[in-house]
Amino acid sequence: MQFLLDNISTIASLVGTGIFAGLLAGMLGVGGGIVIVPVLFFLFQALGVSAESAMVIATATSLATIVPTSVSSIRAHHAKGNVDFALLKAWAVFILAGVLLGSYAVTIVNPTYLTLLFGAIATLSALNMLIGRKEALFNGLPGKGGQSVMATCIGLFSSMVGIGGGTLTVPTLTFCNYPAHKAVGTAAAVGLIISLPAAITLLTVGDTPADAPFATYGYVNLLGFACIVPLTVLFAPVGANIANKLDAGLLKKIFAIVLIITGVRMLAQVML
Repeated sequence: MQFLLDNISTIASLVGTGIFAGLLAGMLGVGGGIVIVPVLFFLFQALGVSAESAMVIATATSLATIVPTSVSSIRAHHAKGNVDFALLKAWAVFILAGVLLGSYAVTIVNPTYLTLLFGAIATLSALNMLIGRKEALFNGLPGKGGQSVMATCIGLFSSMVGIGGGTLTVPTLTFCNYPAHKAVGTAAAVGLIISLPAAITLLTVGDTPADAPFATYGYVNLLGFACIVPLTVLFAPVGANIANKLDAGLLKKIFAIVLIITGVRMLAQVML
């Protein structure tokens, strides 16, 4: 009981993060990481954590939360036949190589660069939501060499900034004239390939910062994980029901604008 009283504001904030991420995932179909990382980044700073520590802990905690939610998502998409296991088999080793390299980079790179990278990816992703091309840029996927580079880069950058498969995998595949529904389903499986090894690496190899919030092991905040995961799963269907009653296109534009503001704010925090 005393623990709850001592950490009530932190727990309430993490619960709010889980609800918010779940609602947006259901309403807009966006991956949890693109929401969870910036929320945790600013939340941990409000709790007295330095910006550098806040970024690596937010990244690792986000990756940990993606593991169980991606498993649930894979099952749902597989039931509809929307997971391309042949593509996953061809890409898996390259994604994993990128993840291991990216996870290692998180432990040695100045966290300021991770903040810059996330801010850039978030801003570009939001701009793609607002004004991105709807038609494919290419007639199909490149050859094996090109696909290996694509898969490695997806694993590398996703693990460095704490996002799952959807943010980078879906636009990459759809730009190559890949069916949108299969891109989304396959991206869910990519998210598991990214998040599981990355979370384990950052949990076991990461050197816990001195100013880390309570219950942080390695770089993963286990209290955040425990609060966020069940609420994300619980509120995603609620968000989907809300989307059915509202203009999903308008909601996505509003979210994109908010994401741009968030990304620019993160960039400004480390550049100014």
